[in-house]
Amino acid sequence: MLKISKLAMAAALVLGATAALAGEVEVLHYWTSGGEAKSVAELKKIMQAKGHVWKDFAVAGGGGDNAATVLKSRVVSGNPPAAAQIKGPAIQEWAGEGVLANLDATAKAEKWDSLLPKMVADGMKYKGSYVAVPVNVHRVNFMWANPEVLKKAGVAAMPKTYDEFFAAADKIKKAGLVALAHGGQNWQDFTTFEDVVLGVGGAKFYNDALVKLDPKALNSDTMKKSFETFRKLKGYTDAASSGRDWNLATAMVMKGEAGFQFMGDWAKGEFLAAGKVPGKDFLCAAAPGTSGAYTFNVDSFAMFKLKSADAQKAQADLSAAIMGTGFQEVFNLNKGSIPVRLNMDLAKFDDCAKLSSKDFVDTAKSGGLQPSAAHGMAVRPAAEGAIKDVVSQFWNDDKVSVPDAMKKLVSAAATQ
Repeated sequence: MLKISKLAMAAALVLGATAALAGEVEVLHYWTSGGEAKSVAELKKIMQAKGHVWKDFAVAGGGGDNAATVLKSRVVSGNPPAAAQIKGPAIQEWAGEGVLANLDATAKAEKWDSLLPKMVADGMKYKGSYVAVPVNVHRVNFMWANPEVLKKAGVAAMPKTYDEFFAAADKIKKAGLVALAHGGQNWQDFTTFEDVVLGVGGAKFYNDALVKLDPKALNSDTMKKSFETFRKLKGYTDAASSGRDWNLATAMVMKGEAGFQFMGDWAKGEFLAAGKVPGKDFLCAAAPGTSGAYTFNVDSFAMFKLKSADAQKAQADLSAAIMGTGFQEVFNLNKGSIPVRLNMDLAKFDDCAKLSSKDFVDTAKSGGLQPSAAHGMAVRPAAEGAIKDVVSQFWNDDKVSVPDAMKKLVSAAATQ
């Protein structure tokens, strides 16, 4: 995946060590929107209180593609950051390159194995050792709405199926407003597509199609219906959506310019940062057809090898701080997600977060809990990127037929 030569790796470790200042932690991340920036600022405060120097390296682009490109360049050039926002199978690929630090000492001292769900802990490890630290749990299959827009359009309740959604969307269009706020970026297209696949086919079909990448599922009538439903959604977006950032789409709902948005619960961080109240100023629900399922996205930081003892100490303190109850609470309250640490007190969290937490636990028992394919949690980065391209091409070009898109999807899933 990374194609880093042994010589480049050696240079990365040596030069990275000499570049690190004593007690400095350089953190590469892509949290640049309002709620996200507020969240990462809390981690900076914690590290500065411990006497360390925080060096922020933020790369804009909500899906993380830009940050991943910059990170590869930094590592190859011999100047890796102390920590980088990496998640899912990409953690294992970076660890396989031999550039990630072993965090077992910190993990043992902080008792991470007993504080994390096993499925999350396993994703943070490489060959049994921790190399990354989880920050939170995001629910991806959320739908957001402006209650005033729904009231104005005569929509009585949040739609639970796609038939109900399209009926509500027609009413909103008739009222002269945008029914579905959407940002025309490939990761946003894929986020909406995975919601549709989950809602149309259910958790097992979703797993077969977008986690296992089973050609039978990708070629099925259920996938055909998913593409048809996905294309129908496009008709309820506005012409100016191309290239729009996700938080600007959220702002459309917030301002009453649009009725709905399909987006993970980080959207809630935007509403909260603007002083909006859940249940009053905005509504949350599972995306149509997905109330018994939960697609998760766990943000995490992988730690890179450093030679300086002071830099290693700062890195260990950063790892411990991320999993600490104080940061877990403040960060997730700001970000819109829920703590990844088990048995956290959720008294300060809103009803959307409590719904997310309950559904996270319930779906883990029922089989409805699934990793988000659109957010780097389910499949290899190469396959994810290829699938994302197919989905976006279909979304943006009405000339691409459903059968052609399905054929391209099968080919993309086979990308190594």
